[in-house]
Amino acid sequence: MRSTVALTSAVVVLFSKGAAMTGAASVQAEGSFDVKVVPVADEAGTGLGRMSLQKTWHGGVEATSSGEMLTAMAPDKTSGAYVAVERVTGKIGERKGSFSLVHRGVMTSGRQELSITVVPGSGTGELQGLEGTVTIRIEPGGKHFYVLSGTVPGN
Repeated sequence: MRSTVALTSAVVVLFSKGAAMTGAASVQAEGSFDVKVVPVADEAGTGLGRMSLQKTWHGGVEATSSGEMLTAMAPDKTSGAYVAVERVTGKIGERKGSFSLVHRGVMTSGRQELSITVVPGSGTGELQGLEGTVTIRIEPGGKHFYVLSGTVPGN
């Protein structure tokens, strides 16, 4: 699944956003990631595709993550869907910790819709309270890029 996002060079910005009013700091991080997708046997006989995910994040997010993905495809492969959950451990800017992401992707006759959200309450360490979304872009040739946008409780 692809989502188009205009990217510049890898950058991370952490700044106060109305800290007196909301007590939250805005987070904006972008860069690239390497992903290894390994098929897992369908021992339950569901007919769904199941994959193990391993990622290395570069740029504003310096981290590793692992997760699981389930897929379902139409017989002609022009439509399908996937769901995934992954755990990210590392840092966003200078903030260290971990958090989880939930993915939902749907492709209908080649049109794609992708939603990736930080799992509420999943942040630990300096990323406790992280809320936000991730968009990704996959270039021809397979290079993956991301933009993470959200908030963390501010100082």
